[in-house]
Amino acid sequence: MRVPVSRDLLVINAAAFLRSFTFGLTGVVLGIYLFRVGLSSFNIGVIIAAGLAGSALATVGVTAQADRVGRRRTLVLLSLLSATGAVGLAVTPAAPILMLIAFVGMLNGTGTDRSAAFSLEQAIIPGLVTDESRTWSLSWYNVVLDAAGSLGALAAALPFLLQRWLALSLLTSYRAVFIGCAFLSAATAFLYPFASAAVEVHTPATAPAQRVSRETKNIVAKLGGLFSLDAFGGGFLTDALVAYWFFRRFGVAEESLGVLFFAVHLLNAASHLGAAWLARRIGLVNTMVFTHLPSSLFLIGAAFAPSLKLAVLLFLCREALVEMDVPTRQSYVAAVVLPSERTFASGITNLARNVFWAIGSTVAGFFMQSVAFSTPLVIGGGAKISYDLLLYRAFRKLRPPEEH
Repeated sequence: MRVPVSRDLLVINAAAFLRSFTFGLTGVVLGIYLFRVGLSSFNIGVIIAAGLAGSALATVGVTAQADRVGRRRTLVLLSLLSATGAVGLAVTPAAPILMLIAFVGMLNGTGTDRSAAFSLEQAIIPGLVTDESRTWSLSWYNVVLDAAGSLGALAAALPFLLQRWLALSLLTSYRAVFIGCAFLSAATAFLYPFASAAVEVHTPATAPAQRVSRETKNIVAKLGGLFSLDAFGGGFLTDALVAYWFFRRFGVAEESLGVLFFAVHLLNAASHLGAAWLARRIGLVNTMVFTHLPSSLFLIGAAFAPSLKLAVLLFLCREALVEMDVPTRQSYVAAVVLPSERTFASGITNLARNVFWAIGSTVAGFFMQSVAFSTPLVIGGGAKISYDLLLYRAFRKLRPPEEH
């Protein structure tokens, strides 16, 4: 389906591309880098969780104030704060200070963009297009995110290339790469002012806060609870932790992991377009559930794979399906609330996801260190299967306008 392209969509997608590139890169190398500087599996999990917790708090701010303060101003501020997280990695202070910097800078170790900026952009895009174009527009937006993430994952080889080309130590090469990530994060701040006033919600500063209907609050509360369960499972499965799992379980080097996660993000990107095509035929909720559930089964199988080849095959099968619920989920949340309630709905549902991602990441590090190294893959997959079954039961009859 042809999606109308506007200057605003170009600005949002260009900024999202730069942001997602840095997330794809840090998602692969973050856990390994922190291991190389001497941190334990538990501390690695806590630092990743601190970044997610910071992102969750930022999402609270976006939900409460972005429409009144200005969406463009908010996106600029978030971009500048994100740069501090990458700078913190380059400086690498003691673990407690790094946790604080990760929190303030919303350091992202998931490998995918689930930031506060992502939450706000997700609320903006449906207002720029028609209902019929909504899912496709969000799908293309997610294609951009995953394509950039795949290039970022491929760039995980940069520390080794800089080491060879410039005769630097490996840790110095890593730090140079993180400074580059900080620069890209800051660069997004210069893009958002080029968006037009159409991205804003025109509410006078003296006007009372927009009331959210009871029906919307009930829907968002149910979705938020279900998304929390999904995100808790996802917290066990961030790119940083999965890359660390391949590194420790099978001895896969960073260069090879970069290629693997490049392929992962390409599969994710292609799956978004497949999701939009499928949703037009079987509906948003059916697409979310019937693609997401088998992906978790593939993941659990990878945890028990006896060889690297089988583990990679099962992992790639999982990644070809797991992201198909992303644009459909975003479109569904925007569809079942009023346009003026989209920032609230997007903010609350993404907040729930970020909080439980942080909890899952912390617990994952503990299980890796104290129970069994592959435990996070099993627990994460099981939590996601439970989410799929509960989501289908609760929302299969609530359809968006274009499906009536």
